[in-house]
Amino acid sequence: MACYGEPAMSSTRAVRAPTLDEVHDAARFIASMLPPSPLAASIGSFSLALKLEGLQPTGSFKVRGALAALKSLPPDRAVITASAGNHALGIAYAATRLNRHATVVTSTTAAEAKTAAIRQFAVELVQVGTSFDDAEAWALRLAARNDFHYVSAYNDPNVIAGQASIGFELDKQLEGPLTVVCGVGGGGLASGLGLWASTRADVRVVGVESAASTALSTSIQAGRQISMDIGPTLADGLAGNIEHGSVTIDLVGRYVHDLVTVSEDEIFGAVRYLAFERGVIAEGAGAVSVAAVLAGRVCNTAKTVAVVSGRNISPAKLGAILAS
Repeated sequence: MACYGEPAMSSTRAVRAPTLDEVHDAARFIASMLPPSPLAASIGSFSLALKLEGLQPTGSFKVRGALAALKSLPPDRAVITASAGNHALGIAYAATRLNRHATVVTSTTAAEAKTAAIRQFAVELVQVGTSFDDAEAWALRLAARNDFHYVSAYNDPNVIAGQASIGFELDKQLEGPLTVVCGVGGGGLASGLGLWASTRADVRVVGVESAASTALSTSIQAGRQISMDIGPTLADGLAGNIEHGSVTIDLVGRYVHDLVTVSEDEIFGAVRYLAFERGVIAEGAGAVSVAAVLAGRVCNTAKTVAVVSGRNISPAKLGAILAS
Protein backbone atom coordinates (compact mmCIF):
# COMPACT_ATOMS: atom_id res chain seq x y z
CA MET A 1 0.00 0.00 0.00
CA ALA A 2 1.30 3.44 -0.93
CA CYS A 3 0.49 7.01 0.06
CA TYR A 4 0.79 10.13 -2.06
CA GLY A 5 0.46 13.86 -1.75
CA GLU A 6 -2.67 15.56 -2.99
CA PRO A 7 -2.87 15.30 -6.82
CA ALA A 8 -3.87 18.22 -8.99
CA MET A 9 -7.57 18.73 -9.74
CA SER A 10 -9.12 17.14 -12.86
CA SER A 11 -12.02 18.24 -15.02
CA THR A 12 -15.21 16.37 -15.80
CA ARG A 13 -14.51 13.49 -18.19
CA ALA A 14 -16.36 12.96 -21.44
CA VAL A 15 -17.49 9.32 -21.53
CA ARG A 16 -19.53 7.73 -24.30
CA ALA A 17 -21.95 4.82 -24.19
CA PRO A 18 -20.82 1.49 -25.65
CA THR A 19 -22.15 0.45 -29.03
CA LEU A 20 -24.06 -2.81 -29.43
CA ASP A 21 -21.15 -4.12 -31.50
CA GLU A 22 -18.84 -3.44 -28.53
CA VAL A 23 -21.29 -5.19 -26.22
CA HIS A 24 -21.29 -8.29 -28.44
CA ASP A 25 -17.49 -8.18 -28.80
CA ALA A 26 -17.05 -7.95 -25.03
CA ALA A 27 -19.36 -10.91 -24.50
CA ARG A 28 -17.27 -13.03 -26.85
CA PHE A 29 -14.05 -11.98 -25.13
CA ILE A 30 -15.41 -12.68 -21.64
CA ALA A 31 -16.57 -16.10 -22.82
CA SER A 32 -12.96 -16.83 -23.85
CA MET A 33 -11.63 -15.78 -20.42
CA LEU A 34 -14.23 -16.95 -17.89
CA PRO A 35 -16.64 -19.88 -17.68
CA PRO A 36 -20.32 -18.88 -17.43
CA SER A 37 -21.41 -18.29 -13.85
CA PRO A 38 -23.91 -20.92 -12.67
CA LEU A 39 -27.65 -20.38 -12.62
CA ALA A 40 -29.33 -21.83 -9.54
CA ALA A 41 -32.87 -22.77 -10.51
CA SER A 42 -35.99 -21.83 -8.59
CA ILE A 43 -36.91 -24.09 -5.69
CA GLY A 44 -40.38 -25.19 -4.62
CA SER A 45 -43.17 -22.78 -5.42
CA PHE A 46 -40.95 -19.69 -5.13
CA SER A 47 -40.01 -18.62 -8.64
CA LEU A 48 -36.58 -17.06 -8.26
CA ALA A 49 -33.50 -18.22 -10.11
CA LEU A 50 -30.10 -16.98 -8.95
CA LYS A 51 -27.26 -15.92 -11.26
CA LEU A 52 -24.29 -16.71 -9.01
CA GLU A 53 -21.67 -14.09 -9.82
CA GLY A 54 -20.06 -14.66 -6.43
CA LEU A 55 -18.47 -17.74 -7.98
CA GLN A 56 -16.32 -15.65 -10.29
CA PRO A 57 -12.57 -15.89 -9.52
CA THR A 58 -12.65 -12.57 -7.64
CA GLY A 59 -15.96 -13.27 -5.91
CA SER A 60 -17.84 -10.66 -7.95
CA PHE A 61 -19.20 -9.83 -11.41
CA LYS A 62 -16.84 -6.85 -11.58
CA VAL A 63 -14.11 -8.98 -13.14
CA ARG A 64 -16.11 -9.00 -16.39
CA GLY A 65 -15.95 -5.27 -16.94
CA ALA A 66 -12.35 -5.12 -15.76
CA LEU A 67 -11.22 -7.69 -18.32
CA ALA A 68 -13.11 -5.96 -21.13
CA ALA A 69 -11.69 -2.55 -20.17
CA LEU A 70 -8.05 -3.63 -19.96
CA LYS A 71 -8.25 -5.60 -23.20
CA SER A 72 -9.30 -2.41 -24.99
CA LEU A 73 -6.14 -0.51 -23.97
CA PRO A 74 -2.60 -0.55 -25.39
CA PRO A 75 -0.45 -3.02 -23.41
CA ASP A 76 1.89 -0.29 -22.14
CA ARG A 77 -0.81 2.08 -20.86
CA ALA A 78 -0.82 2.49 -17.06
CA VAL A 79 -4.23 2.05 -15.46
CA ILE A 80 -5.74 3.45 -12.27
CA THR A 81 -9.14 2.86 -10.72
CA ALA A 82 -11.16 3.59 -7.60
CA SER A 83 -13.49 1.10 -6.02
CA ALA A 84 -15.28 0.06 -2.87
CA GLY A 85 -13.36 -3.18 -3.35
CA ASN A 86 -14.86 -5.53 -5.93
CA HIS A 87 -13.99 -3.48 -9.02
CA ALA A 88 -10.47 -3.03 -7.66
CA LEU A 89 -10.26 -6.80 -7.28
CA GLY A 90 -11.48 -7.21 -10.84
CA ILE A 91 -8.84 -4.79 -12.15
CA ALA A 92 -6.15 -6.57 -10.11
CA TYR A 93 -7.17 -9.93 -11.55
CA ALA A 94 -7.44 -8.57 -15.11
CA ALA A 95 -4.08 -6.81 -14.87
CA THR A 96 -2.49 -10.06 -13.76
CA ARG A 97 -4.15 -12.12 -16.52
CA LEU A 98 -3.35 -9.55 -19.24
CA ASN A 99 0.08 -8.49 -17.89
CA ARG A 100 -0.80 -4.82 -17.31
CA HIS A 101 0.34 -2.32 -14.67
CA ALA A 102 -2.46 -1.07 -12.44
CA THR A 103 -3.01 1.10 -9.38
CA VAL A 104 -6.19 0.55 -7.40
CA VAL A 105 -7.54 3.09 -4.91
CA THR A 106 -9.97 2.34 -2.09
CA SER A 107 -11.01 4.30 0.98
CA THR A 108 -9.45 3.52 4.34
CA THR A 109 -12.84 2.14 5.39
CA ALA A 110 -13.14 -0.38 2.53
CA ALA A 111 -14.04 -3.89 3.65
CA GLU A 112 -10.92 -5.68 4.88
CA ALA A 113 -12.03 -8.88 3.14
CA LYS A 114 -11.70 -7.04 -0.18
CA THR A 115 -8.48 -5.14 0.48
CA ALA A 116 -6.81 -8.30 1.78
CA ALA A 117 -7.70 -10.04 -1.47
CA ILE A 118 -6.35 -7.12 -3.54
CA ARG A 119 -2.99 -7.38 -1.76
CA GLN A 120 -2.56 -10.87 -3.18
CA PHE A 121 -2.13 -9.45 -6.69
CA ALA A 122 0.85 -7.62 -8.19
CA VAL A 123 -0.83 -4.21 -8.27
CA GLU A 124 -0.33 -1.02 -6.29
CA LEU A 125 -3.00 -0.54 -3.61
CA VAL A 126 -3.62 2.97 -2.29
CA GLN A 127 -6.11 3.76 0.49
CA VAL A 128 -7.31 7.35 0.69
CA GLY A 129 -10.09 9.11 2.62
CA THR A 130 -13.06 7.62 4.40
CA SER A 131 -15.53 7.04 1.56
CA PHE A 132 -15.75 5.83 -2.00
CA ASP A 133 -16.31 9.46 -3.06
CA ASP A 134 -12.92 10.39 -1.55
CA ALA A 135 -11.16 7.50 -3.29
CA GLU A 136 -12.77 8.22 -6.66
CA ALA A 137 -11.97 11.94 -6.58
CA TRP A 138 -8.36 11.22 -5.62
CA ALA A 139 -7.90 8.60 -8.36
CA LEU A 140 -9.37 10.90 -11.01
CA ARG A 141 -6.98 13.68 -10.01
CA LEU A 142 -3.97 11.35 -10.06
CA ALA A 143 -5.01 10.01 -13.47
CA ALA A 144 -5.16 13.53 -14.89
CA ARG A 145 -1.80 14.49 -13.38
CA ASN A 146 0.13 11.41 -14.51
CA ASP A 147 -1.76 10.60 -17.74
CA PHE A 148 -2.93 7.25 -16.39
CA HIS A 149 -6.00 5.71 -17.96
CA TYR A 150 -8.80 5.85 -15.39
CA VAL A 151 -11.10 2.83 -15.47
CA SER A 152 -14.31 3.71 -13.67
CA ALA A 153 -16.24 0.95 -11.94
CA TYR A 154 -19.33 2.08 -13.87
CA ASN A 155 -18.71 5.17 -16.06
CA ASP A 156 -16.73 3.43 -18.79
CA PRO A 157 -18.01 2.02 -22.11
CA ASN A 158 -15.89 -1.11 -21.98
CA VAL A 159 -16.74 -1.85 -18.35
CA ILE A 160 -20.43 -1.54 -19.18
CA ALA A 161 -20.02 -3.75 -22.24
CA GLY A 162 -18.26 -6.37 -20.12
CA GLN A 163 -21.04 -6.43 -17.54
CA ALA A 164 -23.56 -7.04 -20.33
CA SER A 165 -21.96 -10.46 -20.85
CA ILE A 166 -24.11 -11.73 -17.96
CA GLY A 167 -27.14 -11.30 -20.18
CA PHE A 168 -25.67 -13.24 -23.06
CA GLU A 169 -25.00 -16.12 -20.70
CA LEU A 170 -28.64 -15.97 -19.59
CA ASP A 171 -29.64 -16.28 -23.24
CA LYS A 172 -28.24 -19.82 -23.12
CA GLN A 173 -29.36 -20.67 -19.58
CA LEU A 174 -33.04 -19.65 -19.56
CA GLU A 175 -35.78 -19.21 -22.11
CA GLY A 176 -37.79 -16.00 -22.00
CA PRO A 177 -39.71 -14.04 -21.04
CA LEU A 178 -37.45 -12.93 -18.18
CA THR A 179 -37.28 -10.33 -15.45
CA VAL A 180 -33.65 -9.77 -14.45
CA VAL A 181 -33.02 -8.01 -11.13
CA CYS A 182 -29.66 -6.49 -10.21
CA GLY A 183 -28.09 -4.15 -7.67
CA VAL A 184 -27.46 -0.53 -8.60
CA GLY A 185 -24.69 1.73 -7.32
CA GLY A 186 -23.07 3.69 -10.12
CA GLY A 187 -25.16 1.78 -12.64
CA GLY A 188 -22.57 -0.07 -14.73
CA LEU A 189 -24.20 -3.49 -14.29
CA ALA A 190 -27.71 -2.17 -14.83
CA SER A 191 -26.56 -0.26 -17.93
CA GLY A 192 -24.96 -3.36 -19.40
CA LEU A 193 -27.97 -5.54 -18.68
CA GLY A 194 -30.26 -2.85 -20.05
CA LEU A 195 -28.31 -2.70 -23.30
CA TRP A 196 -28.46 -6.49 -23.57
CA ALA A 197 -32.21 -6.43 -22.84
CA SER A 198 -32.67 -3.89 -25.64
CA THR A 199 -31.79 -6.71 -28.07
CA ARG A 200 -34.72 -8.79 -26.76
CA ALA A 201 -38.40 -7.93 -26.57
CA ASP A 202 -39.11 -10.39 -23.76
CA VAL A 203 -36.70 -9.16 -21.06
CA ARG A 204 -37.26 -6.61 -18.31
CA VAL A 205 -34.44 -5.28 -16.12
CA VAL A 206 -35.13 -4.05 -12.58
CA GLY A 207 -32.42 -2.18 -10.70
CA VAL A 208 -32.23 -2.14 -6.90
CA GLU A 209 -30.60 0.56 -4.76
CA SER A 210 -29.97 0.60 -1.05
CA ALA A 211 -32.28 3.20 0.49
CA ALA A 212 -29.16 4.67 2.11
CA SER A 213 -27.57 5.44 -1.27
CA THR A 214 -29.89 6.55 -4.07
CA ALA A 215 -27.59 8.86 -6.01
CA LEU A 216 -28.32 7.30 -9.39
CA SER A 217 -32.12 7.32 -9.20
CA THR A 218 -32.02 10.85 -7.81
CA SER A 219 -29.81 11.94 -10.71
CA ILE A 220 -32.06 10.23 -13.26
CA GLN A 221 -35.09 12.04 -11.87
CA ALA A 222 -33.22 15.36 -12.04
CA GLY A 223 -31.79 14.69 -15.50
CA ARG A 224 -28.26 15.43 -14.29
CA GLN A 225 -25.75 14.31 -11.66
CA ILE A 226 -26.92 15.12 -8.14
CA SER A 227 -24.68 14.66 -5.09
CA MET A 228 -26.35 13.63 -1.86
CA ASP A 229 -25.61 12.44 1.63
CA ILE A 230 -24.87 8.71 1.70
CA GLY A 231 -25.85 6.73 4.77
CA PRO A 232 -24.20 3.63 6.22
CA THR A 233 -25.34 0.42 4.56
CA LEU A 234 -24.56 -3.27 4.54
CA ALA A 235 -24.52 -2.90 0.74
CA ASP A 236 -21.19 -1.04 0.87
CA GLY A 237 -20.41 -1.97 -2.73
CA LEU A 238 -23.34 0.18 -3.89
CA ALA A 239 -22.70 3.16 -1.64
CA GLY A 240 -21.49 6.50 -2.95
CA ASN A 241 -22.23 9.36 -5.27
CA ILE A 242 -21.62 9.10 -9.00
CA GLU A 243 -19.18 10.89 -11.26
CA HIS A 244 -20.27 14.16 -12.86
CA GLY A 245 -21.62 13.50 -16.34
CA SER A 246 -21.77 9.73 -15.84
CA VAL A 247 -23.10 8.01 -18.95
CA THR A 248 -25.03 5.61 -16.72
CA ILE A 249 -27.58 8.31 -15.87
CA ASP A 250 -28.86 8.22 -19.44
CA LEU A 251 -28.36 4.48 -19.98
CA VAL A 252 -30.19 3.36 -16.86
CA GLY A 253 -32.91 5.94 -17.39
CA ARG A 254 -33.41 4.74 -20.97
CA TYR A 255 -32.93 0.96 -20.79
CA VAL A 256 -33.73 -0.16 -17.24
CA HIS A 257 -37.43 -0.76 -16.81
CA ASP A 258 -37.76 -0.03 -13.10
CA LEU A 259 -35.68 1.18 -10.14
CA VAL A 260 -36.62 0.24 -6.58
CA THR A 261 -35.03 0.57 -3.15
CA VAL A 262 -34.58 -1.79 -0.22
CA SER A 263 -34.03 -1.10 3.47
CA GLU A 264 -31.20 -2.31 5.68
CA ASP A 265 -33.50 -4.82 7.37
CA GLU A 266 -34.48 -6.19 3.98
CA ILE A 267 -30.84 -6.52 2.91
CA PHE A 268 -30.01 -8.34 6.17
CA GLY A 269 -32.97 -10.64 5.58
CA ALA A 270 -31.85 -11.42 2.05
CA VAL A 271 -28.33 -12.34 3.18
CA ARG A 272 -29.89 -14.70 5.73
CA TYR A 273 -32.32 -16.16 3.18
CA LEU A 274 -29.54 -16.84 0.70
CA ALA A 275 -27.40 -18.57 3.31
CA PHE A 276 -30.08 -20.60 5.05
CA GLU A 277 -32.51 -21.35 2.21
CA ARG A 278 -30.27 -21.42 -0.86
CA GLY A 279 -26.82 -22.24 0.51
CA VAL A 280 -25.33 -19.09 -1.07
CA ILE A 281 -22.91 -16.67 0.60
CA ALA A 282 -23.58 -13.09 -0.49
CA GLU A 283 -22.34 -9.68 0.59
CA GLY A 284 -24.91 -6.96 1.13
CA ALA A 285 -24.55 -5.47 -2.36
CA GLY A 286 -24.90 -8.95 -3.81
CA ALA A 287 -28.12 -9.61 -1.95
CA VAL A 288 -30.13 -6.47 -2.75
CA SER A 289 -31.63 -8.06 -5.86
CA VAL A 290 -33.02 -10.89 -3.75
CA ALA A 291 -34.12 -8.43 -1.06
CA ALA A 292 -36.29 -6.61 -3.60
CA VAL A 293 -37.93 -9.82 -4.74
CA LEU A 294 -38.57 -11.01 -1.18
CA ALA A 295 -40.05 -7.61 -0.30
CA GLY A 296 -42.51 -7.82 -3.20
CA ARG A 297 -41.06 -4.86 -5.13
CA VAL A 298 -40.51 -6.81 -8.34
CA CYS A 299 -43.56 -7.60 -10.45
CA ASN A 300 -43.36 -11.34 -11.14
CA THR A 301 -44.97 -11.45 -14.56
CA ALA A 302 -42.21 -13.65 -15.99
CA LYS A 303 -39.40 -15.91 -14.89
CA THR A 304 -37.37 -13.89 -12.41
CA VAL A 305 -33.58 -14.02 -12.16
CA ALA A 306 -31.74 -12.24 -9.36
CA VAL A 307 -28.10 -11.43 -10.08
CA VAL A 308 -26.32 -12.28 -6.82
CA SER A 309 -23.43 -10.07 -7.74
CA GLY A 310 -20.80 -10.81 -5.08
CA ARG A 311 -19.78 -12.87 -2.06
CA ASN A 312 -16.99 -10.74 -0.53
CA ILE A 313 -18.21 -10.27 3.02
CA SER A 314 -16.02 -10.67 6.09
CA PRO A 315 -16.57 -13.81 8.19
CA ALA A 316 -17.22 -11.65 11.26
CA LYS A 317 -19.91 -9.60 9.55
CA LEU A 318 -21.54 -12.65 8.01
CA GLY A 319 -21.48 -14.48 11.32
CA ALA A 320 -23.16 -11.56 13.08
CA ILE A 321 -25.90 -11.44 10.45
CA LEU A 322 -26.57 -15.15 10.57
CA ALA A 323 -26.59 -15.18 14.38
CA SER A 324 -29.05 -12.29 14.66
